[in-house]
Amino acid sequence: MNPHNARIEHHPVLGTLPPRKTIRFRFDETIYEAKEGETIAAALLANGVRTLRLQEEKGTPRGFYCNIGHCFECRVTVNGKQGIRACLTLVDDMMEVISGKPFSSPLKKGGNHA
Repeated sequence: MNPHNARIEHHPVLGTLPPRKTIRFRFDETIYEAKEGETIAAALLANGVRTLRLQEEKGTPRGFYCNIGHCFECRVTVNGKQGIRACLTLVDDMMEVISGKPFSSPLKKGGNHA
């Protein structure tokens, strides 16, 4: 059993959720378990992962913000495709998810440019 499992199985309003098939996916070289029908974001949260990417310019950690697809903070690379929102994308069995990494910006070298 995953010691970080924060998945809601017994909801106070919805009651006990029906059992779902457990699937596996890879996030940054680590295999995690998910429940079929979960988004990547929900599966990562249930596994204790809070940082999904690093801000492109400064490298500060970014994670879940709106969790409804508006803010783009949860962008990851899924099976080689960049810019996928983890909060809107269902996890698939053996899906390859890579966190967003900062990249150099040739326009910002040498300080602030106004």
